[in-house]
Amino acid sequence: RDWSSDVCSSDLAQLHDTYIVSQTRNGVMLIDQHAAHERLVYEKLKRDQEKKTLARQMLLIPVIVELDALAADRLLSHQKLLEEMGVTIETFGPGAISVTEVPASLAEGDIEGAIRDLIDSFEEWGTGATLDARLDHVLKTFACHHSVRAGRRLRAEEMDALLREMEATPNSGQCNHGRPTYVELKLADLERLFGRS
Repeated sequence: RDWSSDVCSSDLAQLHDTYIVSQTRNGVMLIDQHAAHERLVYEKLKRDQEKKTLARQMLLIPVIVELDALAADRLLSHQKLLEEMGVTIETFGPGAISVTEVPASLAEGDIEGAIRDLIDSFEEWGTGATLDARLDHVLKTFACHHSVRAGRRLRAEEMDALLREMEATPNSGQCNHGRPTYVELKLADLERLFGRS
């Protein structure tokens, strides 16, 4: 979708610290800020991973994730897969792991939450998932835990930057879970709702 001539940067608002509202030439758009940002982060990680340009960042203070022994072993059995995705983990005593390196763009995200979600996924996979499917799932999990959350107030320039990035990103109309990232109401739809047509 080409929004460049349609979305008005000066006419942005935020509802319930979750949805961005933008006036367009022909109506209004509502954007789910978390779903949209999650897709953008995922697409960037995917591009960087495919090009082998995924920048990594050593964590100044490693993230320690306390687990039971079985979960820690399950996670450590996927150490090589995580390493390919820029995530370095090490044993940190019985039932705990230390995350020492992550993709640079995710360093400020919820690393512990992402690791816990991955453990649950690894348990579900068994041996059936292909390597590509596993890599893709790791990317999606980290994208989700790094994205702007619902409930976070955004400045006007942050909202505008999100919309501009959506313009430039393929598949930005759908989040990683298959839900829409935005809905659009034409002026005619609004007029019908208010009995003006």
